[in-house]
Amino acid sequence: MPVLNLSNIGYRWPGPSPFALAVPELLVAEGETVLLLGESGSGKSTLLSLICGTILPDRGHVHIAGVDVTGLSGGARDKFRAEQIGVIFQQFNLLPFGSVTDNILLPLRFAPKRRSRIADPLAEATTLCISLGLPKDIIHAKASTLSVGQQQRVAVARALIGHPPLIVADEPTSALDATSQAAFLDLLFAQADAHQTALLMVSHDPRLGERFDRVIRMDDIAQIERAAV
Repeated sequence: MPVLNLSNIGYRWPGPSPFALAVPELLVAEGETVLLLGESGSGKSTLLSLICGTILPDRGHVHIAGVDVTGLSGGARDKFRAEQIGVIFQQFNLLPFGSVTDNILLPLRFAPKRRSRIADPLAEATTLCISLGLPKDIIHAKASTLSVGQQQRVAVARALIGHPPLIVADEPTSALDATSQAAFLDLLFAQADAHQTALLMVSHDPRLGERFDRVIRMDDIAQIERAAV
């Protein structure tokens, strides 16, 4: 069974916007790494919002770990997302005055099942930091004092904590040079592979494609409708 299964998705932006997105099918298997390529305006952000359940499609179904999230209430979708999806945001979205530990453990506050998968959350957070190339004592530092590279790794640790079956990453390497991109992907893939976590990463950079199991282009899986002006 795929970790992610989108079928017959249709979504129209509310209000006067003349755009609509249709995705007949998108599948991501357990442990698979998939790069989703698309230019600005191709619908990538909307697709991620549909996958994460922050918006609902007008038609179709979004199955994650065997559950159709389109049939859940808003509160149930929020809880399900916290349990089943680790999200790496482009701007990291760390709590600036919280410690590294506070940021990494934040998803577990809203996801008791995810919390139950690990015996010692603090030890797990420390292990993730070390595995991602961060010093052990950084767990006590405030997020606002970290370098961009350190913030990025903390964001990855937060997404990985508790072993969610799906990681969704939104342009996490856009601000990095080629060497830093390669090092970052090495760390991310190693952590995902350790727990057979599926990874769907969005980017506009096709040079990253050779690192992934599969590359999908938005133009190949989605149709954008634009009203005539």
